[in-house]
Amino acid sequence: MSDDDSAIEDGESGQGAALRDVLPPRENPALFGHDAAEAAFLGAFNAGRLPHAWLIAGPRGIGKATLAFRIARFLLAQGAGESGTSLFGGEATPITSLAIPPESPPFRLVASGGHPDLLLVERGWDQRKKKLRSEIVVDDTRAIAGFLHLTPSQGAWRIVILDGADDMNRNAANAVLKVLEEPPKRAVLLLTSESPGRLLATIRSRCRRLNLKKLSQDIVLEAISKAVPELNAADAQTLAQLAEGSIGRGLALAAADGLDIHRGLYKLLGEMPKPRAESLHRFADSLIRGEAEGYRLMSELLPAAVARLAVLALGRERDTDPAERAALARLAARRRPDQWVEVWRKICHLFAAADAVDLDKKAVVLNAFFAVEEAAR
Repeated sequence: MSDDDSAIEDGESGQGAALRDVLPPRENPALFGHDAAEAAFLGAFNAGRLPHAWLIAGPRGIGKATLAFRIARFLLAQGAGESGTSLFGGEATPITSLAIPPESPPFRLVASGGHPDLLLVERGWDQRKKKLRSEIVVDDTRAIAGFLHLTPSQGAWRIVILDGADDMNRNAANAVLKVLEEPPKRAVLLLTSESPGRLLATIRSRCRRLNLKKLSQDIVLEAISKAVPELNAADAQTLAQLAEGSIGRGLALAAADGLDIHRGLYKLLGEMPKPRAESLHRFADSLIRGEAEGYRLMSELLPAAVARLAVLALGRERDTDPAERAALARLAARRRPDQWVEVWRKICHLFAAADAVDLDKKAVVLNAFFAVEEAAR
């Protein structure tokens, strides 16, 4: 499953421990803020003109997989007897929600991963490296065609969820394209994608597109408050702001003690251009402990902070914490906007290159801060 919509790993302390009850997409009955996408799907369904393939696109952590499983459960709950005249061409009352009861058999089977009419395709496990592969390979997609040509065993539909479709390599994409070119009846493919532009144009052209937009801060705040009720109002508000329209990002920040990382980052920025070496090294060490989730968050938070420097240097302020704004405004005044943009590019390239060749994570963090320090002198 793609990182943006996967279940949050339990932490051992802080907010991470409070997230052990956050539901993964296949078990989650709640969908926040995507009423328009749901209505678009139901419009096609109620009209009896349901496309065989849907591309659910949007930023990381916004609920793409949650919507895909919600659609799958809905279709799997439609009995074989209902799916003829009443759903396609009859005068049945239009359905207005994709929700089905969590206690219903289709919901329980999907949640357990045991529904015979649903196939989930995602990045597979690399036995040699003992970790998930970096791409979806043809072996992961080869079963799709055979699966969809089988007769549904419990209802009217056979469904494939291809989570993280933009992770497919060329061979895997070509295998999926063959299915899309000759789709079997009563078969639906649901593809999720952060970067639809990476998909083959021929795949995109054969899918009905559902574009999920960034969620409002109020919706993200509501979701975070429900998932982590132990958070005080101020911390929940800060997480919602840092989440930038993504519930998944907000929960990831909470799970990895992201508030502490955020505060540590701005403390160091406040010391620029002469941060204390001991503090910088201690902070970098804290980011790479365990599964290094803190490092991944820093690879997002630090470039975002530098981007804000460029905005402030242009004379445009954002509604942020006054202390943060003061620290950033002082730094922003030291360079022109285009110079801060260059620093942003350098840091983004550094983190991207580190992921590609598996560089030492602490050295990457230190070099990223050194780039800011050099520009601030």
